Amino acid sequence: MLKFLKQVGDYTKEAFQAGKYIGQGLSVTFDHMRRRPITVQYPYEKLILSERFRGRIHFEFDKCISCEVCVRVCPINLPVVDWEFNKESKKKQLKHYSIDFGVCIFCGNCVEYCPTNCLSMTEEYELSTYDRHELNYDSVALGRLPYKVTNDPMVTPLREFAYLPKGVTDPHDLPAGSRRSGLRPEEILDKEPKA
Repeated sequence: MLKFLKQVGDYTKEAFQAGKYIGQGLSVTFDHMRRRPITVQYPYEKLILSERFRGRIHFEFDKCISCEVCVRVCPINLPVVDWEFNKESKKKQLKHYSIDFGVCIFCGNCVEYCPTNCLSMTEEYELSTYDRHELNYDSVALGRLPYKVTNDPMVTPLREFAYLPKGVTDPHDLPAGSRRSGLRPEEILDKEPKA
């Protein structure tokens, strides 16, 4: 009889523990249900990129003086500058300029060191193609300005992030006393039962 009562007691204890663990799991689930979603429905929603984002390089043909500084500062000698010397004006004349974005590491050195500012970084990051040779952009393709996310009527630009308070887009601009979502590590340790 004593053995039977012990088994019933153990069963009840385990049932209460199982209920406690299910309650803890559901509390996490309900906590996440109140939050805004983190996922982005990509083709229809896009995040607005930061102003210092290093995307595809834009090239202005008329400003280039064929100095080849971009080739010298590039860690992989990537830009191809084709020029000829004009004897009448005694200056280099640019014939062709190209960058292969299949190889480019988007370090931004060419943009940083260009003396005439004919190179600039854009917010274009959708460079996927089926053929890698299509990633070799010539001066015409480099001169094409990208379409801004905020101007595209088919796309909803997202200005808020789920891990920041509502209305805040920059984590450095958090109002005083506001909290990010979730608990801090020391708060998690305080909530855990002491053994």
